[in-house]
Amino acid sequence: MFGSRRAFSFIRLGALFEWNGSVVHPFGCRQISQLGNGRGKRAFLVDTLALVIAAIWELVAGWIFTFFKENFEDTTLVKSLEAEGMPSKQAEAVTTALTHVLNDTLENLAQSLVSKPELQKASMLQESNLSKFKVEVQGSQEHHFSLLQRETEKLRNDIDKMRTDVRHEMDKITAGHRLDLNLERGRIRDELAEQGAETTNLTNKLDREIHALRAHLEAAKYDVIKYCIGTVVSISAVGLAIIRIVL
Repeated sequence: MFGSRRAFSFIRLGALFEWNGSVVHPFGCRQISQLGNGRGKRAFLVDTLALVIAAIWELVAGWIFTFFKENFEDTTLVKSLEAEGMPSKQAEAVTTALTHVLNDTLENLAQSLVSKPELQKASMLQESNLSKFKVEVQGSQEHHFSLLQRETEKLRNDIDKMRTDVRHEMDKITAGHRLDLNLERGRIRDELAEQGAETTNLTNKLDREIHALRAHLEAAKYDVIKYCIGTVVSISAVGLAIIRIVL
């Protein structure tokens, strides 16, 4: 009876393990990605870590299963205990107790494991979440890239507009300065022309006054010469008259 019950526990445990290379997920827990709304950014990383731990758990549990399946037999244990000097009834009682403990342990271990279809379903869900995450990351990158491209284009347009405005203002200022310079140049030219005309008028006036003064000097010179001649003639006449009187 003990051997059949223990064999049933081994068979149940072996069926749950499915010793064909499948991964076992311990404790019968849902994956982290199943707890969220499918939009988590790090859930698939936690699931991957859980699957790695499950694989390690599979190796340990498989070793325990193989060890007890190959070594733990009623007759073998009873004979070993009897060989150590234990009475037959006590050996059977110890074997029975160990069998109960082993069965409870194996049943608890079997309840904490999942089957291969559930594991495949979890793996498919894992891949689906990973694909969704990749799609979301790609969409987010494309969205941010398009936003950056639009912002860059807007900034380029603003720079071009600012450059056009600056060029227009510079042209306006240059045109204003050129106009002011031309006006100032024209005003200076007019002032120089007026000053030249005034200088010419003054020169002509001085020339006329010099000519007039020269004419007056010539006339005065003739008058002086005439008066001198008249004076000399008068003195000569007076001298002749005096000489005649004296003689």
